[in-house]
Amino acid sequence: MSNHLEAKPGEIAESVLLPGDPMRAKWIAETFLKDAHCYNDVRAMLGYTGTFKGQRISVQGTGMGIPSALIYCHELINEYGVKNLIRVGSAGSYQPDIKLRDIVIAMAASSTSGINNSRFINADYSPTANFELLMKAANYARDHGIPIKAGNVLSTDEFYEDDFDAYKLWAEFGVLCVEMEAAGLYTIAAKHNVRALAILTISDSLVTKQRSTVEERESTFTNMVKIALNTLID
Repeated sequence: MSNHLEAKPGEIAESVLLPGDPMRAKWIAETFLKDAHCYNDVRAMLGYTGTFKGQRISVQGTGMGIPSALIYCHELINEYGVKNLIRVGSAGSYQPDIKLRDIVIAMAASSTSGINNSRFINADYSPTANFELLMKAANYARDHGIPIKAGNVLSTDEFYEDDFDAYKLWAEFGVLCVEMEAAGLYTIAAKHNVRALAILTISDSLVTKQRSTVEERESTFTNMVKIALNTLID
């Protein structure tokens, strides 16, 4: 048993979905997994294991931001033997052609976080997705008529920035959207030689200032979760 996960050995599958919101983990488990059981509620960070199309899958809330997510990713990888991790989360669009409810796959993750500075002093590390997971996700989306965008995203430590227009510099260099965990996930996955991917749904736009309704988020999160789950099965 780890410091933040109370699962017994073998209770967590080798493949895990990682929503930030623990209640979204509960929704995913109840909506998509068969015979799901809750293995963790420490700090109300819910985790479940069930089956999808006959294959064991877990879903674990991570909280908001890289520091919180890395706690759970570290323990999942090092104490429970997890090999495949897919973040399923929301993001804010930086580009005019990326609209509400669009799905973005993060090929790479830039970051304003200092999480890698202590490792790579005076150098830039480029956290990137696992190619096999990325291709499986893209192919599933294509085959099932789900439009996606793919490219560089920004993982930030600040949800509320002092300069609301700061996003424009990132947008000028082709960054698609902003979220809060992918760069940390990709870094720890690379360190431990496991596979990771972040699939995101656009819930608001910094360009148009639009925001999704609760109903719209629920319907589009369904497509994102379907892509993620089908990417994890053999």
